[in-house]
Amino acid sequence: MLLFTPGPTPVPQNVRNAMSEETMHHRTPEFEAIFEKTRKHLFSLFKSDEVVMLSSSGTGAMEAAVINLCHNTLLNVNSGKFGERFGKIAVANGLSSVEIKNEWDTTASVASIIEAVKNNSNIDAIAVQISESAGGLRHPVEEIAKAVKEINPNIMIIADGITAVGVEKIDMTNIDCLIAGSQKALMLPPGLSILGLSNRALEKIGSGKGYYFNLATEIKSQRKNTTAWTAATTLIIGLLEIFETIEKNGGLEKLYDETALRAKAVQFSLEAIGLHIYPKSPAKSMTTVDDADASKIRKMLKNEFSVNVAGGQDHLEGKIFRINQMGLIPVYEMAWVVNSVELVLANLGRRKYDGTANRVFNEIFFDK
Repeated sequence: MLLFTPGPTPVPQNVRNAMSEETMHHRTPEFEAIFEKTRKHLFSLFKSDEVVMLSSSGTGAMEAAVINLCHNTLLNVNSGKFGERFGKIAVANGLSSVEIKNEWDTTASVASIIEAVKNNSNIDAIAVQISESAGGLRHPVEEIAKAVKEINPNIMIIADGITAVGVEKIDMTNIDCLIAGSQKALMLPPGLSILGLSNRALEKIGSGKGYYFNLATEIKSQRKNTTAWTAATTLIIGLLEIFETIEKNGGLEKLYDETALRAKAVQFSLEAIGLHIYPKSPAKSMTTVDDADASKIRKMLKNEFSVNVAGGQDHLEGKIFRINQMGLIPVYEMAWVVNSVELVLANLGRRKYDGTANRVFNEIFFDK
């Protein structure tokens, strides 16, 4: 079965091998050496002033960011399930919440953010997804961050990059906290999250808030190449193997270029066979198609062609399907996915199979 859900993504065999070695104790010089190497790679990936690893899912990192960087009112952009989650986290922790809500195919406008900030002086942090995976949407986070900092540089910009880090280069100039999760473009099992922090964020964190998610506590320990609490040793070993694998495959820039090209090839190939791309501004991490036969297409892809893709949630359940484009994906696998979608449409009687999707994919990816 080919796993093409936008998280969890497939874990390369060599990474699984690295994680299958004997369990290592986290309070040893051997693990500290691995931790130090991994941190150095994370600084190269995030381009931030500080990085912190947490033994949690991405939601844990979201909560850590909110409680440590928002002390009054959080403005969150809700264009999907995960943007909505930021607001719920704020309320659950006794913070005030202001929400800008859009349909799940619609990006946050810079103007709406500026208006909200100007109308509420209590807003001291803004949370927004770079890639909102509920609908495969890409928000203009860098533009939002720049506009907000021009109004008030003390407002913290929290960017959820869980389906963006490792997918594309992100401009950190005005972003104070960038969040990543292990199970997406980092090609690992779930359970490890990472935050890239600016010096402005470090000042705001101060002595930190909370207990397990107190970022000040973690930063103090991780600068010594250890963790405040039990480390996710196996996942960190796997993460180091991922970084070394990316380097062997040409480095981060090549990964970004190939992901962008793959995203373009998949989108154009599916449009060429009559399918409609759901978000107005698609993320590079996934292609999301809205279709009346979405559930049938997903079921047939899985049962007839061994391709597992994701569906939608809430009001989009049964109305969309989402195809992953993150990670080190073999070209032949991606070509098989788009070819399988065309075969499904033929089996549904919607169009005659003529190989259009595969041809368009290869023409774009190999620039013929």
